[in-house]
Amino acid sequence: MPKKLSCIFFCNSLMLMIFAFLLSCAETIEPKIPPMGQESFEQYRLETIEWIRKHRNFQTEDIEEEILWNAPKEWLPANESRKRGILLVHGLGNSPWDFIDIAPVLAANNFLVRAILLAGCGTKPSDLIHVTLDDWRRQISEQVAILSREVEEVFLGGFSAGANLVLEYAINNPEIKGLLLLSPAIKTRIPLDFMAPILSRFTTWLVNTRTHPMQLPHRYLAVPTNALNQFFHSRASARFLLRKNPYTRPVLIVQTKHDHIVNSRYVLRLFDSRFTNPNSRLIWYGEIPDRMEVSSRVLVRPDYLPEWRISQFSHISILFSPENEAFGRGGSQRMCWNGQTQEDYELCLLGAEVWYSDWGFREPGKIHARLTFNPYFDWQSEIMMEVLNSRSCAMNES
Repeated sequence: MPKKLSCIFFCNSLMLMIFAFLLSCAETIEPKIPPMGQESFEQYRLETIEWIRKHRNFQTEDIEEEILWNAPKEWLPANESRKRGILLVHGLGNSPWDFIDIAPVLAANNFLVRAILLAGCGTKPSDLIHVTLDDWRRQISEQVAILSREVEEVFLGGFSAGANLVLEYAINNPEIKGLLLLSPAIKTRIPLDFMAPILSRFTTWLVNTRTHPMQLPHRYLAVPTNALNQFFHSRASARFLLRKNPYTRPVLIVQTKHDHIVNSRYVLRLFDSRFTNPNSRLIWYGEIPDRMEVSSRVLVRPDYLPEWRISQFSHISILFSPENEAFGRGGSQRMCWNGQTQEDYELCLLGAEVWYSDWGFREPGKIHARLTFNPYFDWQSEIMMEVLNSRSCAMNES
């Protein structure tokens, strides 16, 4: 064989060998998101538990307990009829533990309750680098299909970004009987959130991952720019669909005036025009903004409660009972990372007396931790059941 041809043959062979090696490596690369496509919720739950066990950055010494905090959960109805079911979707970087207090209330009122774990959550924040909005949509679609085979009527509930996802699904699927939207992030107060698609192309994080607290046992404290990008598209989709059609089935929206993530005024303004069922309600914690008129379907409660050392409610406070073991009034998890000075942050960690607020609120002479519980939780639960029990009106309007 001529020397030139021999060289070409050798080079081509070498390239084929390298390609084959890379291909074999690619085939064994572990997927970046948990397995999907299960036939039952129990199979999905067990496979997700194993995924968490293998991929999580554990924050406590009790690994098994921490896995259960973050794993998909099911609460059985008080009776055995299984006529109604509700699928719950947590917020960005959070876990099914978002619903640890709300879900038992629903189950006690004869709902089969299930809470899923969104892809990229429950393990470590960097796992959100690879997820897409379609991954989350697929998870919801699969679990709604499974739930609908077991109950006669399906409801959906979501917190923050999860509220966007379930709202989008319910608008596109009229068989959903009603909604529970907790701090729905339909429009945000995040500066330059419209830049998320661009930022995600150039940088992975907006925080210093070496110095910024990254996660707690139940949730992340920081997420990569890709997650913000997917979140941006979820709220854009929900807003687009709402502009086209009002939502006519019953919904309970719970929103605080002081919310560093959600544009709460927008949600309040949107409610009367786009959520038109007469049985729908919006619970609003705080004063109604000046020059805004609201209907009698908006239920208002003050959010300054000095007897509780509460200066204002927060984005997450609506989720948890004051008796919650981690986030309650005397809970084990105090959220000190709250936009305070470094000195106040350290004093908070050392156990100093604190007041409670949303992110970033400061007042001379007071240290503010994040408010992580809701003094009105029992009353809120009563309103929740009144709305979800009014499903017959939704069927008449649909």
